[in-house]
Amino acid sequence: MAAASGRRTGRRPGPTRTRGAILDAARTAFAARGYDAVSVRSVARDAGVDPALVHRFFGSKERLFVAAMKLPVAPSALVAAVLAGGAEGVGERLVRTLLTLWDRPESFAPFLALVRGAVDSEAAATMLREFLTREVLGRIAAVAAPNRPEFRASLAGSQLVGLAMARYIVRIAALADADREELVAAVGPTIQRYLTGKV
Repeated sequence: MAAASGRRTGRRPGPTRTRGAILDAARTAFAARGYDAVSVRSVARDAGVDPALVHRFFGSKERLFVAAMKLPVAPSALVAAVLAGGAEGVGERLVRTLLTLWDRPESFAPFLALVRGAVDSEAAATMLREFLTREVLGRIAAVAAPNRPEFRASLAGSQLVGLAMARYIVRIAALADADREELVAAVGPTIQRYLTGKV
Protein backbone atom coordinates (compact mmCIF):
# COMPACT_ATOMS: atom_id res chain seq x y z
CA MET A 1 0.00 0.00 0.00
CA ALA A 2 2.92 2.34 0.66
CA ALA A 3 3.74 2.32 -3.05
CA ALA A 4 0.18 3.40 -3.86
CA SER A 5 0.53 6.41 -1.56
CA GLY A 6 3.17 7.85 -3.88
CA ARG A 7 5.87 7.91 -1.19
CA ARG A 8 7.82 5.00 -2.66
CA THR A 9 9.04 5.26 -6.17
CA GLY A 10 9.59 1.53 -6.67
CA ARG A 11 12.36 0.04 -8.83
CA ARG A 12 11.54 1.44 -12.26
CA PRO A 13 12.91 5.00 -11.89
CA GLY A 14 16.25 3.66 -10.62
CA PRO A 15 17.72 2.57 -13.95
CA THR A 16 16.70 5.86 -15.57
CA ARG A 17 18.41 7.90 -12.87
CA THR A 18 21.45 5.64 -12.93
CA ARG A 19 21.72 5.84 -16.72
CA GLY A 20 21.46 9.62 -16.52
CA ALA A 21 24.18 9.78 -13.88
CA ILE A 22 26.47 7.64 -16.07
CA LEU A 23 25.86 9.87 -19.10
CA ASP A 24 26.52 13.02 -17.06
CA ALA A 25 29.76 11.53 -15.75
CA ALA A 26 30.76 10.46 -19.26
CA ARG A 27 30.15 13.92 -20.78
CA THR A 28 32.21 15.53 -18.05
CA ALA A 29 35.01 12.99 -18.39
CA PHE A 30 35.23 13.15 -22.18
CA ALA A 31 35.15 16.95 -22.14
CA ALA A 32 37.87 17.18 -19.50
CA ARG A 33 40.20 14.33 -20.50
CA GLY A 34 39.55 13.65 -24.16
CA TYR A 35 38.47 10.33 -25.63
CA ASP A 36 41.53 8.11 -25.25
CA ALA A 37 42.14 8.80 -21.55
CA VAL A 38 38.60 7.92 -20.50
CA SER A 39 37.69 4.33 -19.70
CA VAL A 40 34.41 2.65 -18.83
CA ARG A 41 35.89 1.95 -15.40
CA SER A 42 36.74 5.63 -14.78
CA VAL A 43 33.26 6.75 -15.85
CA ALA A 44 31.72 4.15 -13.55
CA ARG A 45 33.87 5.43 -10.70
CA ASP A 46 32.83 9.03 -11.38
CA ALA A 47 29.17 8.01 -11.51
CA GLY A 48 29.46 5.89 -8.36
CA VAL A 49 28.38 2.65 -10.04
CA ASP A 50 29.90 -0.71 -10.89
CA PRO A 51 31.62 -0.88 -14.31
CA ALA A 52 29.44 -3.88 -15.15
CA LEU A 53 26.43 -1.58 -15.01
CA VAL A 54 27.97 0.78 -17.56
CA HIS A 55 28.63 -2.19 -19.83
CA ARG A 56 25.06 -3.40 -19.33
CA PHE A 57 23.59 -0.04 -20.34
CA PHE A 58 26.00 0.86 -23.15
CA GLY A 59 28.15 -2.14 -24.07
CA SER A 60 31.37 -0.28 -24.90
CA LYS A 61 33.17 3.03 -24.56
CA GLU A 62 32.27 3.84 -28.16
CA ARG A 63 28.56 3.42 -27.52
CA LEU A 64 28.84 5.33 -24.25
CA PHE A 65 30.39 8.24 -26.16
CA VAL A 66 27.69 8.06 -28.83
CA ALA A 67 24.97 8.18 -26.18
CA ALA A 68 26.66 10.91 -24.14
CA MET A 69 27.17 13.12 -27.19
CA LYS A 70 23.77 12.19 -28.67
CA LEU A 71 25.26 11.16 -31.99
CA PRO A 72 22.79 9.60 -34.45
CA VAL A 73 24.89 6.60 -35.42
CA ALA A 74 27.53 4.40 -33.84
CA PRO A 75 30.87 4.61 -35.66
CA SER A 76 31.09 0.83 -35.84
CA ALA A 77 27.95 0.75 -38.00
CA LEU A 78 29.19 3.62 -40.17
CA VAL A 79 32.60 2.00 -40.63
CA ALA A 80 31.07 -1.36 -41.53
CA ALA A 81 28.95 0.28 -44.23
CA VAL A 82 31.90 2.25 -45.64
CA LEU A 83 34.15 -0.82 -45.74
CA ALA A 84 31.50 -3.11 -47.20
CA GLY A 85 32.70 -2.43 -50.75
CA GLY A 86 36.36 -3.07 -49.97
CA ALA A 87 39.30 -0.66 -50.12
CA GLU A 88 38.56 0.55 -53.63
CA GLY A 89 36.24 3.54 -53.50
CA VAL A 90 36.39 3.81 -49.71
CA GLY A 91 37.22 7.53 -49.90
CA GLU A 92 34.11 8.43 -51.86
CA ARG A 93 31.88 6.18 -49.74
CA LEU A 94 33.21 7.76 -46.56
CA VAL A 95 32.70 11.33 -47.80
CA ARG A 96 29.20 10.49 -49.08
CA THR A 97 28.22 8.83 -45.80
CA LEU A 98 29.46 11.72 -43.68
CA LEU A 99 27.89 14.38 -45.88
CA THR A 100 24.58 12.54 -45.76
CA LEU A 101 24.72 12.71 -41.96
CA TRP A 102 25.99 16.27 -41.83
CA ASP A 103 23.31 17.46 -44.24
CA ARG A 104 20.73 16.56 -41.58
CA PRO A 105 21.71 19.16 -38.96
CA GLU A 106 18.71 18.37 -36.77
CA SER A 107 20.07 14.86 -36.20
CA PHE A 108 23.79 15.59 -36.37
CA ALA A 109 23.86 18.89 -34.49
CA PRO A 110 25.78 17.35 -31.55
CA PHE A 111 28.70 16.42 -33.81
CA LEU A 112 28.74 19.85 -35.37
CA ALA A 113 28.71 21.29 -31.85
CA LEU A 114 31.86 19.27 -31.17
CA VAL A 115 33.47 20.75 -34.28
CA ARG A 116 32.49 24.26 -33.20
CA GLY A 117 33.79 23.60 -29.71
CA ALA A 118 37.08 22.35 -31.11
CA VAL A 119 37.75 25.81 -32.52
CA ASP A 120 37.79 27.44 -29.09
CA SER A 121 38.68 24.62 -26.73
CA GLU A 122 41.79 22.46 -26.78
CA ALA A 123 39.95 19.85 -24.69
CA ALA A 124 37.12 19.69 -27.23
CA ALA A 125 39.64 19.53 -30.07
CA THR A 126 41.44 16.65 -28.36
CA MET A 127 38.19 14.77 -27.76
CA LEU A 128 37.06 15.19 -31.37
CA ARG A 129 40.46 14.31 -32.83
CA GLU A 130 40.89 11.21 -30.69
CA PHE A 131 37.37 9.97 -31.31
CA LEU A 132 37.57 10.41 -35.08
CA THR A 133 41.05 8.94 -35.32
CA ARG A 134 40.38 5.91 -33.16
CA GLU A 135 36.75 4.99 -33.74
CA VAL A 136 36.10 6.11 -37.33
CA LEU A 137 39.14 6.75 -39.47
CA GLY A 138 41.45 4.53 -37.46
CA ARG A 139 39.16 1.54 -38.00
CA ILE A 140 38.88 2.25 -41.71
CA ALA A 141 42.62 2.76 -42.11
CA ALA A 142 43.36 -0.42 -40.16
CA VAL A 143 41.55 -2.37 -42.88
CA ALA A 144 42.19 -0.30 -46.01
CA ALA A 145 45.64 1.22 -45.50
CA PRO A 146 48.71 -0.66 -46.72
CA ASN A 147 50.90 0.95 -44.05
CA ARG A 148 51.07 3.79 -41.50
CA PRO A 149 47.35 3.58 -40.59
CA GLU A 150 47.52 6.19 -37.80
CA PHE A 151 49.23 8.76 -40.02
CA ARG A 152 46.79 8.08 -42.84
CA ALA A 153 43.80 8.34 -40.51
CA SER A 154 45.09 11.68 -39.23
CA LEU A 155 45.49 13.03 -42.76
CA ALA A 156 41.97 11.97 -43.69
CA GLY A 157 40.62 13.42 -40.45
CA SER A 158 42.20 16.82 -41.10
CA GLN A 159 40.52 16.94 -44.51
CA LEU A 160 37.11 15.86 -43.27
CA VAL A 161 37.01 18.15 -40.24
CA GLY A 162 38.11 21.01 -42.50
CA LEU A 163 35.28 20.19 -44.89
CA ALA A 164 32.77 20.16 -42.04
CA MET A 165 34.05 23.50 -40.78
CA ALA A 166 33.97 25.12 -44.22
CA ARG A 167 30.56 23.80 -45.29
CA TYR A 168 28.54 23.93 -42.08
CA ILE A 169 30.16 26.41 -39.69
CA VAL A 170 32.11 29.03 -41.67
CA ARG A 171 29.73 28.35 -44.57
CA ILE A 172 32.06 29.25 -47.41
CA ALA A 173 29.51 29.84 -50.17
CA ALA A 174 30.97 27.59 -52.85
CA LEU A 175 31.13 24.66 -50.42
CA ALA A 176 27.95 25.39 -48.47
CA ASP A 177 25.94 25.55 -51.71
CA ALA A 178 27.68 22.67 -53.49
CA ASP A 179 25.79 19.54 -54.40
CA ARG A 180 26.66 16.56 -52.22
CA GLU A 181 27.81 14.41 -55.11
CA GLU A 182 29.96 17.25 -56.43
CA LEU A 183 31.79 17.27 -53.10
CA VAL A 184 32.03 13.49 -53.07
CA ALA A 185 33.68 13.60 -56.49
CA ALA A 186 36.07 16.39 -55.46
CA VAL A 187 37.06 15.27 -51.95
CA GLY A 188 36.62 11.49 -52.16
CA PRO A 189 39.75 10.85 -54.26
CA THR A 190 41.84 12.88 -51.80
CA ILE A 191 40.58 10.77 -48.89
CA GLN A 192 41.22 7.66 -50.97
CA ARG A 193 44.81 8.71 -51.57
CA TYR A 194 45.34 9.48 -47.89
CA LEU A 195 44.00 6.06 -46.90
CA THR A 196 45.35 3.79 -49.61
CA GLY A 197 47.75 5.70 -51.88
CA LYS A 198 51.36 6.76 -51.57
CA VAL A 199 51.99 9.09 -48.62
